[in-house]
Parts: sequence; C-alpha cells; structure tokens
Amino acid sequence: MKNTISLLFFLTTSIWACSNPQSDGHGSIKNMQHDEHMMHEEHDMDHADHMMMHDPYPVGVMGSLHHEGFMFSIKHGRMTMEGNILDGDNIATADILQMPNPLGNMPANLSVVPECMDMSMTMVEGMYAFSKDITFMLMGTFMSKDMTLNTFAPMMNRDLLGQFNTSSSDLSELTFSTLFRIAQHGPSQWHGEVAYQKSVGANDQKDTVLTPMNMMMEMVLPYGMQSGDGASRLILGITNTRKINEKLTWGNQLKRNAVLDKKDWSYGNRTELNSWLQYPLNETVNLSSRLKFVSQGAISGNSPLISAPVQTANPANYGGEELHLGFGANFKLNIFPDGNDVLGIEILTPLMQDKNNLQMKTDYQVIVGYQKSF
Repeated sequence: MKNTISLLFFLTTSIWACSNPQSDGHGSIKNMQHDEHMMHEEHDMDHADHMMMHDPYPVGVMGSLHHEGFMFSIKHGRMTMEGNILDGDNIATADILQMPNPLGNMPANLSVVPECMDMSMTMVEGMYAFSKDITFMLMGTFMSKDMTLNTFAPMMNRDLLGQFNTSSSDLSELTFSTLFRIAQHGPSQWHGEVAYQKSVGANDQKDTVLTPMNMMMEMVLPYGMQSGDGASRLILGITNTRKINEKLTWGNQLKRNAVLDKKDWSYGNRTELNSWLQYPLNETVNLSSRLKFVSQGAISGNSPLISAPVQTANPANYGGEELHLGFGANFKLNIFPDGNDVLGIEILTPLMQDKNNLQMKTDYQVIVGYQKSF
C-alpha cells in the first residue's frame, strides 16, 4: 500500500510540475508582458492542441477529448486468468480444498476449484464534439465470460469427480459521459470527465454445474460470472496530456467509479490510474507504453441465490490492487472514404496482483480497436 501511495504521489506531482508555466518570484507569468508574445503563445497553444486532439491515445485508455464533429469506435478486449492466488501468492488446488466453505456446512470445505477463465468485452462508442472544449459520449458494453472448473469429492481423499464449463453473455452496461476542457498551458492540456453508468446486464444468470454430490444441476452462477449487478454508478475522471517534444507525448489519467445505488449486491468502487508514453514511429504508426494501476473494493452485499462451495461465491473474494504494463500501437489508415481511420492494438501483462483473499490469477489482456472521425 505504501508503494501505491508513493506511485500516486509521484505521478500527481510530476504532472503538475510539467503542466504549470514558469513564474517569477512575484507570481507573474514570464513572457506574457507584450502583446506580440501573447499572440505567439496563443498560436503555439492552438498548434499543440491540434496535434494532441489528433494523436490517438493507447487503445485501452478511454475518455479522450475529441476535436470536433462525430467519432465512432469499437473496441474488443480479451482477458485470460489461470490458476489461483491467496492474498497475492500462488496457492495449490490441494490447499484450496482444505479451506472452509464460508457459505454453509455442506460440504464443510471448498470443493469446486476454478482452473481458467476467459472474459471478453466489446465496447461500442459514439462521440459528438460541439467544439474542441466539450464532447458528449454514449457507450454500450457487451460482456462474455467462460470458466472451466474442477469438482472434488466433499470428504475422504477429495478425489476429482470431473471437470465442467460455465458461460454467460449479455449487454452489460450503458455509459453516458461529458468530457470538457479544464485548462491548457502551451503543450500541456487538462480535461475532465463526468459520467453516469447503468448496469443493465442480468445478475441472476444460470448454467449447469457439477456438484460435489457428483450430479449435474442448474444453479445461479457466482458473482464473477454475472454480466451485471444492477447498480448505478458515477464516474469522475481527469486527464492530462503533454507534448514532451516534437515526438514524445506523456499522458496521465485518474478515474473514480463509485456506486450510487444497488440492488442486493454490487461490485466494489474502483479507482484506476493510467500513465503512458506515446511515440510516432512515422506518419501512420504510433507506439505506446502504459502503466495501469487498479484498486477496487470487495463486493458489497450478497445474493441468497449464490451459495455454491466455490471461492467465486464468496463476496469477500473480490477486489484488490493490480498493476499492469502494456505495449501498443495505433495505425492511421484510409479504410473508408475521407480517411481518419485508426486501428489500435495493446497487450497488457500483470506486474503486481495483490488481490483480496482467494481469487484467480490474471494472465494477460489483449485489446484491439477501430475508430473513425467524421
């Protein structure tokens, strides 16, 4: 936790240090005393603004301020999880089977163990900018999840009874956002985001599972396999982009996703910090590297319908802190008339996974996307 706080403090102070223009000892801004200097700086700001607006962010970063007119994008992300960790450390299946079942006395211990999970997320986004200072966005997210699990006998030698798969898919959430410029100082630009997000996916999806009694039975899937939680959320964000030089752009974004109201249960509040560098290899290719930090709370509330002897049925086994490193590339192409087409790809791998209690271990994530401006 101390390392996390230090990282946040370092990035925040660095952003402010790079963004604020120099001033003299009396607090007056240098080089702004003559009209010709003011006109020259305004020209530079407009030029830098034009460059920033048309330099796409890494495909995995959401909430870029559009320049003017319409923009459409579609992004698809796939995340793979394999194996399990307890408080951030690897744990063997045999040790999981020794852990008590907190949701009931039968069986006394956990008896179903997840082996791997694939989660796909498709985001369709439409944006309209009245001007370079304000942009409105509507986004729909479709979620698909597949999990493979092993079921063990509840007593004696805890023999493996068999393996089974569960899956779910649905339109997960709708997000309405307003993006607005806060300030611009030369090559450095700030913009904010206020969004309302509504979970519309089902929170009681069922599938057929293999129980510890060696029977196939239809049950309500655990929380992590549901497409939604029925909650409404407020998203607040702030983003800074700065041209370090003619080639290199540094970006930082902080977002807070907080639950406004929920039904029986909801996924925990989420804070996400992204810091990235972007470098144009040539006129059509932009390369990027990104650090992504996520801190999320455990599930709030519970569902009486979810009670299987598996770790994913316990609301306490959700949330935690993760740090990921990503590398990506954006390609500016002329696929359709008028050009302005961008194809992007990004691959992220975890550097740190300090997840709460017993959870599956994240392996990697791949994001691809297409966007077009009109």
